[in-house]
Amino acid sequence: VQLQASGGGLVQAGGSVKISCAAAGTTFFAYTIAWFRQAPGKEREWVATINAREGLSYADSVKGRFTISRDNDNRRAFLQMNLLKPEDTGSYFCAAGVKEDTGDQRYFFYWGKGTQVTVSS
Repeated sequence: VQLQASGGGLVQAGGSVKISCAAAGTTFFAYTIAWFRQAPGKEREWVATINAREGLSYADSVKGRFTISRDNDNRRAFLQMNLLKPEDTGSYFCAAGVKEDTGDQRYFFYWGKGTQVTVSS
């Protein structure tokens, strides 16, 4: 499956943005989809996961502010980000894998190019 993230941009602290992940491939519905992010000079970190049964999990740093969702009919996944903070700044990547409920990057085999989200203070 091929993935492409889009929808990032410059947002003020406290604001919201929704980013999308478009997938090519007929088996999108069967994959666990996750969002990761990478800030300049830092390692890539897990943000959120939605499995094929739409079970959700979130990193503590975004819990209560971010919402991951998916639309299997249109082969898309989304990340709604609210109450953004400057520390949310980074390049956001979507990834697909087969292991449920994980944020371990080793289990995600398909990766899209990132979309940049910059939160100004």
